[in-house]
Amino acid sequence: MHVSLLGVSQNLSSQLEFLHLQILSIVTASQLRRIFERRTNFDLRRLLDGTETFLHSMLDRLEFDLAMATSSLHCLRLDPMVRKRVADTLVPTSKVKDILYVILIARGRVVTLIRPKKHSIHPADIHILMNTVHNPSIFNSPAAASWIPICLPKFNPNGFVNAYISFLQRDNPEEPSSAPSPSSPQSSSSASVTDSDSGTALVCISGGADFDTIRSWCDGVTQKLTNEGTLKLLSDCVRSGQAEYTVSELGIPGLRHFVYKSRAQVQVTFPTFEDPYENLTDRRRIITFYQVLHDAIHAKSGQSETLKLQYIRTEKESVMGWITQPFEMYIALSPRLPKSAVVGAANAVSRWVKKEEGRLFLKDAPVF
Repeated sequence: MHVSLLGVSQNLSSQLEFLHLQILSIVTASQLRRIFERRTNFDLRRLLDGTETFLHSMLDRLEFDLAMATSSLHCLRLDPMVRKRVADTLVPTSKVKDILYVILIARGRVVTLIRPKKHSIHPADIHILMNTVHNPSIFNSPAAASWIPICLPKFNPNGFVNAYISFLQRDNPEEPSSAPSPSSPQSSSSASVTDSDSGTALVCISGGADFDTIRSWCDGVTQKLTNEGTLKLLSDCVRSGQAEYTVSELGIPGLRHFVYKSRAQVQVTFPTFEDPYENLTDRRRIITFYQVLHDAIHAKSGQSETLKLQYIRTEKESVMGWITQPFEMYIALSPRLPKSAVVGAANAVSRWVKKEEGRLFLKDAPVF
């Protein structure tokens, strides 16, 4: 049994919801309904036997995943021209039928996402996919690609689609890189918690069962990404550390960490965890504060109405949650700063993100 270490009731509710969605990705809602209508005391563990690793990895992610905590998408920081080159290559032709989504993932974050005009994709379904893609049973498979049925509960809780998963690159942990692994406890800059999150994966979601056609198309776009040098550009960006950033890059006095969510894009960005949040205990503390602030400004802490701004100061840090029409932000600073300086720092973070949003967020991705 997994016991939440965060101690926040709303967060525990969110964790249980994600676990429920992960179960639905394996056994659809309609299947569960039929089973329990026949036998109300059915032991679900029998049905989930062999899939425990997916639930365990989901629990691991939930503890530190700021994108999941804010119901957002976390994109790889990337030059917008490189992102566009990748996206343009991944747009399916009219000859390829039944494709619903095409996603390229690097270092546990989304590089780009291609979808039909009439179909958006819910962040929760993306997190289910990310957890599935980076599960050791998939990542460590000797096969060149995996073809698995999966239910995306927010898309359709009662049916399966098929996911074609191909790792274009599996980063070698022994290979030197100036970029910290987002999965390492010392530098967990993304929501990732496993070494496999360092790879680059192409994911194609199909409503049909024509494996050969999907495989042929994916092989073709992979070859094009390689031949045109786009995959190398992406790899160079990751290995050089350009996909990461630290609070020092912002140059804001007293700033220690922040989480910024673009409400229009439903995407989140945050810097790497550095001193004083390098160890897990301190990181749990600041994430717990973020969750308390999140619950307060979203009226999930028992109050009758939302709070646009919430401020907490302790001996260790000052933290503030702030929600506006374009964004919501959670920010951690030195406890020595006066509240006015905290507000000033939050405004400075907002300006910096606005300036960098082309690199931080996935915008204007092509549709088909």
